[in-house]
Amino acid sequence: MRAAEETAFAQGVQVEALMNQAGAGVAQAVAKFFPKPGKCIVLAGKGHNAGDALVAAERLGRLGWKIEVRLAFKLEDCSELMRKKLEELRRRPPQVLGATPSRAGSTDLGVTLLELHAEVAGELAAAEERIGVEAYVGTAAPLIILDGLLGVGARPPLREPVRAACRSINRLRATNDAHVFAVDIPTGLDGDSGKVDRDCVVADFTITIGFAKAGLIADGALNYVGRLEVVPLADLHPPDKKPKEIIASPQAFQGLLPRRQYGAYKNQFGRIGVVAGSKGFIGAALMTSQGALRAGAGLVEVFVPEEIYEIVAAAAPMEVMVKPVQSYRDLLKEKADVWAVGPGLGQSRAAQILELIEKLKQPMVLDADGLNIVSEKTSILKRCKGQRLLTPHPGEMKRIYPGEKQSRAQTATTFCNRFPVTLLLKGSRTIVAERNRPLSYNTTGNPGMATGGMGDVLTGVCAGLVGQGLSLYNAARVGAWLCGRAAEIAIFNNGQSEQSLLARDILDHLGDALDEV
Repeated sequence: MRAAEETAFAQGVQVEALMNQAGAGVAQAVAKFFPKPGKCIVLAGKGHNAGDALVAAERLGRLGWKIEVRLAFKLEDCSELMRKKLEELRRRPPQVLGATPSRAGSTDLGVTLLELHAEVAGELAAAEERIGVEAYVGTAAPLIILDGLLGVGARPPLREPVRAACRSINRLRATNDAHVFAVDIPTGLDGDSGKVDRDCVVADFTITIGFAKAGLIADGALNYVGRLEVVPLADLHPPDKKPKEIIASPQAFQGLLPRRQYGAYKNQFGRIGVVAGSKGFIGAALMTSQGALRAGAGLVEVFVPEEIYEIVAAAAPMEVMVKPVQSYRDLLKEKADVWAVGPGLGQSRAAQILELIEKLKQPMVLDADGLNIVSEKTSILKRCKGQRLLTPHPGEMKRIYPGEKQSRAQTATTFCNRFPVTLLLKGSRTIVAERNRPLSYNTTGNPGMATGGMGDVLTGVCAGLVGQGLSLYNAARVGAWLCGRAAEIAIFNNGQSEQSLLARDILDHLGDALDEV
């Protein structure tokens, strides 16, 4: 990021131009998650990070958000460009902002301005917070906070008055159901290491500018960073060297899922063979099949044991072909293009499943009991006749690859160096790894996905994408992003909550997520 900025400035790009682009991108991200305007409180420092936040607030004001700015420093101590952006925000007419001026420090132009530095450490701060948000508690109008205190150059430990301002943000989040958007990086988090100050801002969303920073994807930073969104800047270009770590985003997926030709037909989009389900676990087979269909597969066949065939056939979507099997070894003769193996399978026929994993020549997505079966004989992964994508959650990963405690990134890297497979290591920041490829970090999703069936849908989605010509590495990256984004759309646009979200909601909103790609 630093190198890209220096190059841009050397070529004549102005700091203010980048600030305007960054602020517009932050506002766009806010509107993406909260399409209905409410109240936006800006916690502003004195530098360029505050300027980015103020530009974002000005753009949100145009959309009808009420804006309140709380300054952590005296105005005369702030940078010239930051003061300019504050003045531009304050000059916006109130009928555009929809703000109602009130109390000392407000202007007659529609923006409430509080000099927080004078009050944040005392009881008055808590009182101001209650006054400032009381109209939004218990209403449908969202309350958001923009953390514009410190940028990427800052390092913990925090100093006053910024420390007190961070506590103010976290108190508002805890007591008033506010959603926190960190501009570029949560204040109090080290952008290189991911280490955090004890009063680090807890962000629900981090809208990082230009490129993701290494500290944002550190394991220990997860609960402070939240949902990660990258705002690309047209005037910034990455260095020529090949990165070792990358972020999954729609921009990175360009060209992977081209629009279909008008004369397209089903055999062009993959025949997916699903090997899943057992007594008591038929839902896994159904959700995997539907995931493949919703991801765009041309044909989906699900192969189930004879004892559950009638139940699955009666419950399956009409678009899925359900076929009974006596022995899974019989599937070695089937002509699927891609296999999805494992969800709800049980381990009663482990020897047959191991034979499929080793001998099938087509690509295979392996999950759940398929992984548990492999964990008893991981050496098989070195001699598979086809490409294999493994999609373990942390518990399954420990069974497949026990050993010393490492970071998730180190675990994924060493595993893929040992075995010639693609790995999708599930988690709140899912990692996709493959030998000689950059580690890819997923950015979408929310805690509502911590419920049964999500992995089954993901397995089907990945298989469906492979059937359309994506490599296992790209299918894993796109699949994880799509499922996470569908979960977000279900909550932010369609009335679900983190508690009520179900795997079927992912299936219902995959189309919306695909449209964004």
